Amino acid sequence: MHLKNIKTSMKFKLLLFTVLLFWTCEQHQTQILEIGFLEGKVTIGPLCPVETDPPDPACQPTQETYNNWPIVVWTADKRTKIATIKPDLHGNYKIDLPEGTYLIDLDKQHMFGKNLPVFIDIKSNEIIILNIDIDTGIR
Repeated sequence: MHLKNIKTSMKFKLLLFTVLLFWTCEQHQTQILEIGFLEGKVTIGPLCPVETDPPDPACQPTQETYNNWPIVVWTADKRTKIATIKPDLHGNYKIDLPEGTYLIDLDKQHMFGKNLPVFIDIKSNEIIILNIDIDTGIR
């Protein structure tokens, strides 16, 4: 009789584990966030006191130039950094974000972001285009 109780107890535990496993998976699926996209081009300049046409290659942005002007995606209240925009060598970027309202601004406060700060609303599977123009102040 004791062996029968152990088998019944094991079956109950297995059943309970299975129910909890399915319930946990179901809860996890309902918490998946909907994703949207933010993309655009970052323009930084001038980088030399005199610009020429065609542009002097030494006066074109490099990866270091973009790294020196970090642009951050913040929560709408600007308390939490969500992401840093990392443009490629041509200034193009694309990041995915959960649905919500965000503030886009330079990481360090100064007056050089011509069209920053700006609020954006990300919606599921939509692309928000935000071209960012940074005036370095070099004249």
